[in-house]
Amino acid sequence: MTEDDDRGTDPEQDRTRRPTAERGRIRVVGFDADRVRDRDPLAEGRGAEGANDGSREAAGDRANRGRVTGRGATAGRWRRGLRRFRRNRSAMVALAVVVAMALVSLLARPIAVGGVVVQPFALAPYDPSTILYLSVDPSVSPYDPPSVRFPMGVDGAGRDLFSRVLVGGRYSISIGFVVVGLTATFGLAYGAVSGYYGGAVDEVMMRVVDVVFAFPGLVLALVVVATLGGGYWQLVLAFSLFGWAGYARLVRGEVLSIAERDYVLAARAVARADRGVIRRHVAPNALSSLVVLASLNVGSVVIGVAALGFLGLGMDP
Repeated sequence: MTEDDDRGTDPEQDRTRRPTAERGRIRVVGFDADRVRDRDPLAEGRGAEGANDGSREAAGDRANRGRVTGRGATAGRWRRGLRRFRRNRSAMVALAVVVAMALVSLLARPIAVGGVVVQPFALAPYDPSTILYLSVDPSVSPYDPPSVRFPMGVDGAGRDLFSRVLVGGRYSISIGFVVVGLTATFGLAYGAVSGYYGGAVDEVMMRVVDVVFAFPGLVLALVVVATLGGGYWQLVLAFSLFGWAGYARLVRGEVLSIAERDYVLAARAVARADRGVIRRHVAPNALSSLVVLASLNVGSVVIGVAALGFLGLGMDP
């Protein structure tokens, strides 16, 4: 008889019972220790000498990985975000296109401030208001098709369309960025306060947002421009007055999740003022979704300005 027979057990059952210690261990799935070890430090403005381990070897290792600035402080949130942005090829291509369009519009015609020329370059071949067949070439006719001399043709008044598009881009692009900057800033503050405090404050503030969403944005902009008249700042006001609601609702949803996280609860536990918690911990962590929506809305604002111009309520032609 074997030893297994003496104990009255089956050898197969014994083999399945042996690795009891292995079965009792807890295995964490989806946790990559190497990735956590090599991730960017979350502390902002924290010196290498202030690390928990306090060892020069760890500080030197962080410096070799490029996470320590020249003054010995760890890279901040904005620097880490910029580094990730530079690694994104699609984002860099899109940025190059936007910068190129902005530069071409800026350099289209000379800019004078107070009688002093601050931008002497002129990429546009003609002044956008010049009637070509009166002062440039009598052979030019209205609605001439595109040619080498006039790449986009001539409009009904005999003006060069290429020059007008370049100069007009100054107003369209700048209105888009100004409106998005104003609405995103106000929407961030509004949504952060609403989501952070919750309760009755959140209910009242979100009902205001619902009222704004009840009306089409372009119709509200049309009413404002029809009341105040067309012009640069009138258009900015028309699209900014109600355009913040989308940002507010988006940020409010993000803040509802962020406000329950441990670092926010810890900041509140040490008696930090609510304003400081929102400004330092809540609002910055809700910026990622806000930036995506803002980048999309720049084009929407430009299209809206063009639509009002088509209706005769936008910029002076």
